[in-house]
Amino acid sequence: MAQIAEGIGETTNNVAEYAAAIRGLERAKELGATEVILRSDSRLLIEQLAGHWKVKNPTLQALHRRARALVGAFERARFEHVPRERNVEADRLANVGVDAWLSGGGVSSERRSPWTDPSGAAEESW
Repeated sequence: MAQIAEGIGETTNNVAEYAAAIRGLERAKELGATEVILRSDSRLLIEQLAGHWKVKNPTLQALHRRARALVGAFERARFEHVPRERNVEADRLANVGVDAWLSGGGVSSERRSPWTDPSGAAEESW
């Protein structure tokens, strides 16, 4: 239905996975979806969003709250882990986003992810 490829700056893989999930959930809602299947090759993301694993990292806790709030807006949501070797298109889109960000990136201080503040804590303003 839609594809998103955007760079988010320098951050961890786990923050990037949550950022992608959040943007995907936001886009699904914009398109009027009432049900959603969130697929990711990040076992951590899937297990945390499904409620099977605890979220210990403070940055991920804030992102987890945002993602769960978005999930709650759908009538039905499922989470599926996809092995990395079967997630080629998502990987390609991630690379497109990284390449786009790098080509327009600034100096080091400007390269920080908008998904985290300089102290490493997640934005609370979502």
